[in-house]
Parts: sequence; C-alpha cells; structure tokens
Amino acid sequence: MNGYRVLIADDHPMARSAIRSLLDPDPSFEVIGEAENGEQAFHLCGELQPDLVLMDINMPKWSGLEATREVKKAYPHIKVVILSVSDDVGDLITAIQFGAQGYLLKNLEPDDWINYLHALLGEDSELSREMANRLLHRFRQEDQPTGTGPEILTPREREIVMYVGAGKTNREISETLIIAENTVKNHVKNILDKLQLANRVQLAAFAVRHHLIARE
Repeated sequence: MNGYRVLIADDHPMARSAIRSLLDPDPSFEVIGEAENGEQAFHLCGELQPDLVLMDINMPKWSGLEATREVKKAYPHIKVVILSVSDDVGDLITAIQFGAQGYLLKNLEPDDWINYLHALLGEDSELSREMANRLLHRFRQEDQPTGTGPEILTPREREIVMYVGAGKTNREISETLIIAENTVKNHVKNILDKLQLANRVQLAAFAVRHHLIARE
C-alpha cells in the first residue's frame, strides 16, 4: 500500500486543519476528505472508502459515536479512531462498543499520534497503552459489593447483558431475542437494580469486565 487514505471528521475547521498538518509530513497518510458532522462523515465513507476515519467524539447531527456505529455497520473494513479531549473511561468503553478500533486524546504529542496510528494500522495495537492501562485500572478499582456478580442474574438477564455489552439497542435486542422492546427495557431496569449500577454505560463496563460480550 502506498499510503493510508484518511478521512478527518471534526466540526471545527481549525481542528481539521491541525490534524491535516500533523499527517501531511508522513507519506504513509493521504487525507482524502473532511467532514464537519457525523452524518456527513458516514456519507463520505460510502463515497470515498477511506482506510481510516479520525472521528471527533462531539459533533452536530450525529455524534462521533453514532457515526462510528453506522460506519462500522455499513463498512466494517474501515477503521475508526475516536478523537477526544476527555480521557473519561465511559467514553472509551462506548467507543469500543460502537466498533471503534482506537481512541486518541487530542492533547497527545504529535509523535505519539503518528506512532499510535502506525501501530493501529499495522495491527500491532488497538488501544494506546495509556488508555488501555487506564481502563484496566478503573475496572480493578471499582468496588463490587458482595453478591453483585453475573451469578445473581437469570439466564435471560445474562443474555441481555451480553447484548448491551456488544452495543445493541433495546430495539435490536428485542428483534434478536424475539421479545417485546418493553420487556427488554424492564429486564435492563431489573438488571441495573440487581447489580446496583446507575446506567447503561456502567452495565456495558460490567459486561466487559466479566467477559459477557455477545458475538455476531
């Protein structure tokens, strides 16, 4: 391959320009397009077929996470790296759920960006060491009250958790399991109560930690 074809998606023109200037000196990268919102990024993926999308997490119309999910559904071969100023573990987990191959902090040094992207595209690493360590540290540090592991869930509840961990919506879970969407909502509410979790992101983290991820 002569170079990796890159699409930059960010709603700030100056940010897109900065990313382009960072990539341009490296002959391994060819910026083939820019998008200013998530929906446009999705459509340009269909038109341009990039190898890599650098996707800002916060954009109008579709967020970077929403756009990532749609891109990976339609074009699973395209790699997506989420760009963010936040190292919040919830964003990292959601990005992985939605199919992103990586997560880059905007405040990293330019050399770290380039090295990370080369490692990602060369299949050497899917998450930066810093972010992977942060994720693992968060999981290890989270207190788990006695009796709040997967063993307290019914087989159906464990199934629901697996699909939540895989990033499925309630509607998608209902269609997969052939049950009513309201039934799925009730299951999720009961599961959160049982596990003493506050929201769906925490439930996804629980699924990851306990290796309860449904495979396609």
